[in-house]
Amino acid sequence: MVPDSTGTCHTSIVPGQNGTLLSFFRSRWADHVYRSVSHDQGHSWSPPQQTVLPNKNSSVMALTLTSSAIVLCYNKSSALDATARRASLYDDIGGEEEAAPAHSGQREAFWGAPRAPLTLAVSDDGGITWPHRRNLEVGDGFCMTNNSKDRLNREFSYPPLCQSADGTLHIAYTYWRQAIKYVRVNEAWIRNSQA
Repeated sequence: MVPDSTGTCHTSIVPGQNGTLLSFFRSRWADHVYRSVSHDQGHSWSPPQQTVLPNKNSSVMALTLTSSAIVLCYNKSSALDATARRASLYDDIGGEEEAAPAHSGQREAFWGAPRAPLTLAVSDDGGITWPHRRNLEVGDGFCMTNNSKDRLNREFSYPPLCQSADGTLHIAYTYWRQAIKYVRVNEAWIRNSQA
């Protein structure tokens, strides 16, 4: 169990320094990426805390690099960047996810924040600070519809990543919900620019 974790989900767990495990969470509130730490191989976790990185209620992916730095792939947007709100992720196709109740008095899940740009960030202190950031893909990230047939959905999302023995980072992600795009970069490429 992760204490006080309501609203955080779809964790990406990576090894940290000194035997710790680090967990980075998506936020249903579309505010920030959250971080939790385990000092006992995942038997217990600290309550998730906000990082400086925004999150728009879509998955993130973390990876511990061979350099011991952490890289995180995420969308650099949040509810603050949204001009509209959806009732749920599936509101235009009749999916099973229920819409958030209006004015419930509690924090509600937020859907509709742009899923762009897709950004890579590097941390040298276990995810506390993220001084190195570079956009991998830019665009308006429009996701107020699931209609990809007519190219109406223009999001970049769900980015798995891995590092090969030569240090290359391999990233794949949803491109406008029409295709999976694959790119290769290295850690130096991220460190040499600010997003």
